[in-house]
Amino acid sequence: MTPPAEQRYAVVIPAYNEVATIADVAAGAAAVAATVIVVDDGSTDGTPERLRGLPVVLLRNERNRGKGASLWRGLQHALALGADGVVTLDGDGQHAPEDIPRLVRVARAHPDDLVIGARLIGRETSPRARRRANRVADFFIGWAAGQPLDDSQSGFRVYPASLLRRLDVRHDPTRGFVFESEALIAAGRIGVRCRSVAIAAVYPRNARPSHFRPVADIARISGMILWQLARRGLHPAGLYRSLARRTREEAVTADEAS
Repeated sequence: MTPPAEQRYAVVIPAYNEVATIADVAAGAAAVAATVIVVDDGSTDGTPERLRGLPVVLLRNERNRGKGASLWRGLQHALALGADGVVTLDGDGQHAPEDIPRLVRVARAHPDDLVIGARLIGRETSPRARRRANRVADFFIGWAAGQPLDDSQSGFRVYPASLLRRLDVRHDPTRGFVFESEALIAAGRIGVRCRSVAIAAVYPRNARPSHFRPVADIARISGMILWQLARRGLHPAGLYRSLARRTREEAVTADEAS
């Protein structure tokens, strides 16, 4: 991927103790993108050393500050470099860097939209409990955002610079995984459309256990969603738009399949 001068995209990869996978992810991203920024979030396992010799920009947090803070630092650095859009993907190998050009093609066609790599291909093979939890999250975050979402928990995204300059979302260390969910709601609130690109979910055997803490992080995300809905009087218009648009899109899909 060699973006034209009028549309330059950078890649940001937050990483915390990803020694087993970060080199492959960063190298894969560098193969399709001119600017790759890795934000090491205070790793203690040698993650930064695995990036030696790779054509990436390495930013390091002296201590662990959480995914939201690391993403924010990388996003702002990309903006300072003049990026017109920023691709984000996780450092644990769950997202295939080879899919970056697919997301960027959609972003180029719709430069002010937020593009999400939705893990729809092979979704039925993922654990049932995870599928149910993600569907619940998609519904409530979509309600608060006022638009249907296919994978609200995917960190594989393309953020347009026009959104990032207006994004007002807390990113302190207490936010952690809340940041990405709240970013979708904030985008919807200012009229930014979210588009999905179907990707496969990848679960590398050598990846470390997830940093996501089911009880604490779900509680924080749920609290954020409830607060967002409460401050807008439960946002009935958002619920209607989300459900109505989902119904229309499903009807179109059914017509195309017939």
